[in-house]
This record gives sequence, structure tokens and C-alpha cells, in this order.
Amino acid sequence: MGLLERLRKEWFIFGIVLVIAVARLEPGVGVKGGPLKPEITITYIAVSAIFFNSGLSLKTELADSGLYATSCVFCCNFNQSCWWE
Repeated sequence: MGLLERLRKEWFIFGIVLVIAVARLEPGVGVKGGPLKPEITITYIAVSAIFFNSGLSLKTELADSGLYATSCVFCCNFNQSCWWE
């Protein structure tokens, strides 16, 4: 197995090692208030990307039934709150 073939197969592990090595050499990039602005990027962008990505991996049937159930519960609660006034 050649180096290039191994790199293609294990690209994620090599990427993690590369990022850790760069962070070890230049830690000021990820510091609070640094150029990456981790207080904004991690809090909002990374969390949003994780939820968006996991939403894309849902099966369509599961998402459709979840949306239907959510709308039923909302309508039921809304109607009952109107009744009690």
C-alpha cells in the first residue's frame, strides 16, 4: 500500500493530526478574540452546522411524521388554550 493510497483511505485521521499539529505550532489563532473568533464561530456557526447536517441525514418518512405530529400538538394546545378563556 503506497503512501498516497494510505492517505486517501485514512484522510480523516491525517486531517485531525494535521490540525492538531498546526494548533500546537500556532495556538494564538484559536484563542478567544483571535482571528477565528471562537466565541462566535463555535457558539453559533458550528452548532448550527451540526444540527443542519444531522437534519440532512434524517429519513424523509421520519421527518414528515415528526412535522405532522408537531403541528397536531401545536394546534391541539392552541385550540384548548382558546377554549379556557
